[in-house]
Amino acid sequence: MSEPPPRDAERDLFRDTWVRYLGYANEVGEAFRSLVPAAVVWLSYGVSSSYVLADAIDKGKKAGAIPSSEAGRSTRVTVAVVDTFVWQALASVAIPGFTINRVCAASLYILGTATRWPLSIRKWTTTALGLLVIPVIVHPIDRSVDFLLDSSLRKLYPSVEKPSSS
Repeated sequence: MSEPPPRDAERDLFRDTWVRYLGYANEVGEAFRSLVPAAVVWLSYGVSSSYVLADAIDKGKKAGAIPSSEAGRSTRVTVAVVDTFVWQALASVAIPGFTINRVCAASLYILGTATRWPLSIRKWTTTALGLLVIPVIVHPIDRSVDFLLDSSLRKLYPSVEKPSSS
C-alpha cells in the first residue's frame, strides 16, 4: 500500500484497501503473545492465512479472466496462484510472524534480566515494542521475499509475464 493505484487501474481488494491489514493479524497476535491465551495467537494466524489464501484465489481468477488458449490460461492461473500464495505466505505470515515472535521473546528476556520491573510492565513493554517493530520490518521483508522468489521459484516459471505479487 505504498502508493495508490492509478485512477483508471482496477482497485485490488487485497492490496489497495483496508483488507490488506488482515495479512498483519498474526504479527499483532505475536506482539500480544505474552498477554493473551495461545488460542488468540493461533486465531490471528488463521486470519492471516485466510487472507493469503483469498488473495491467491483472487489472483488466479483474475489471471483466468484474460482471454487466451486453454493451455496458456491454465499455466497463467497456476503461476498466479502459486506465486501469490508463496509470496504472501512468506512475506505476510511466516517471516514477519517469526521476526515479531523473536523480537518479543528477546525483549521479554532482556527486560527480565536487566530490570526489576514487575512482570506485567515487562509484558506490556514487550507488546508495545512488538507493535512498534511491525511497520519497520514490512518493506525489508517484502523486498527480501521478492529477491528470494526472483532468484528461485520465478526462474522455474514458463515464459509468461512475472506475476505482480507484491
